Amino acid sequence: MSGHNKWANIKHRKGAQDKKRSSLFTKLIRELTVAAKEGGGDPTSNPRLRAAIDKAKGGNMPKDTIEKAIKKGTGELEGVEYIEITYEGYAAGGVAMIVTTLSDNKNRTAQEVRHTFSKYNGNMAESGSVAWIFEKKGTMNIPASEIADAEEFMMQAIEAGAEDIDDASDPVEVTTLPEDMMKVADGLKSENYNPVDVEFTYVPKNTVQVTGRDAEKVLKLVSKLEELDDVQNVYANFDISDEEMEQIMENL
Repeated sequence: MSGHNKWANIKHRKGAQDKKRSSLFTKLIRELTVAAKEGGGDPTSNPRLRAAIDKAKGGNMPKDTIEKAIKKGTGELEGVEYIEITYEGYAAGGVAMIVTTLSDNKNRTAQEVRHTFSKYNGNMAESGSVAWIFEKKGTMNIPASEIADAEEFMMQAIEAGAEDIDDASDPVEVTTLPEDMMKVADGLKSENYNPVDVEFTYVPKNTVQVTGRDAEKVLKLVSKLEELDDVQNVYANFDISDEEMEQIMENL
């Protein structure tokens, strides 16, 4: 596990969340609306929407707020038109980054992302120059406390359609092909596991090890990008030890 996934898991383990609850809800609402617009309002036939609903429920979003966001996406309610824009760049130490956004004003979003890269020791890159380093996947986490027999769990996950299982940390991370994500989640639920953080992600094909000042700069840039309202997710191919990452996070 590396890059964004390790970063996200450590944040979760330490109980860190968005500084403002409204900021988290803003990101979730946009994802619900765009997912419904793209694939329709029925989560049983729209994996992206189902994943967004699960994430919204996990963030304690009220049911009526979820339903309104979906109806705005399907056109049943009037709403803001969001567009998906992906940015690519590099952080300190040659770490590659993908930044996904949902925006109602692409000029504002581009300016904010570019300014953040520039201010926090990063550089924007041309479209396509970084994307090849990553593969789109589905990921989910299983708390290690739920796994009584690691070998049995791996067999069950593989039978459900999992592509890879990383049991080197807690929670255990399961990776799937994007189209198999919800099928695998359902398969694991049927075996009495509780998949959390079920989402589409970009997994790096290779990683860059960074330490010291470069590690601090990378995590600072990731953190500042994630704070932008228009930014949905930040993916990076850094490899930083858990110990050093937690130490750096104390000062972020």
